[in-house]
Amino acid sequence: MTAETSQTLDRGLRVLKLLADTDHGLTVTELSNKLGVNRTVVYRLLATLEQHALVRRDLGGRARVGLGVLRLGRQVHPLVREAALPALRSLAEDIGATAHLTLVDGSDALAVAVVEPTWTDYHVAYRAGFRHPLDKGAAGRAILAARQAGGLAEPGFTLTHGELEAGASGAAAPLVGVTGIEGSVGVVMLADAVPERVGPRVVDAAREVADALR
Repeated sequence: MTAETSQTLDRGLRVLKLLADTDHGLTVTELSNKLGVNRTVVYRLLATLEQHALVRRDLGGRARVGLGVLRLGRQVHPLVREAALPALRSLAEDIGATAHLTLVDGSDALAVAVVEPTWTDYHVAYRAGFRHPLDKGAAGRAILAARQAGGLAEPGFTLTHGELEAGASGAAAPLVGVTGIEGSVGVVMLADAVPERVGPRVVDAAREVADALR
């Protein structure tokens, strides 16, 4: 900590990060141990964060991220969308298929940006705001594959057919190296199989988006 920073704010932000990294919440004792501060300090931090709905405590006393974080998160999507659009436009025009940026939203994959090609006679309609389970469709499966790899392997691409829409095939690659964002870039097309060049092109687009978000 330097003289220009706030120790209390720093601890509060660390609490939020710790809670965001767990699915089952943390007790006051667990937070105290992880932060290296006494329980009284943790109680005060949690009480303040609860007042702003950034933290909630369940009946068992475990602290979890509160719904107030969602209000902050909604403002992130437009910024991410704006940064991703150039790469998505290039991808859609190059492949001639609908391109999309998908982010994790709870247990779902949520499309936050979609670009359709301008020169094709027909293409798959895919709307921003469309959500589906992470284990269905190329976008979600690419994210799960990146989780399993733990960032240790060079990102590849995932191909699927008919999982979200009959007759549609998808290709997606995960965003890698972007702190605080878990997502993928992909395309969806009306085809029995994804052409060979599409997978590597999607990987390149995912790298472009990741670079724009760093």
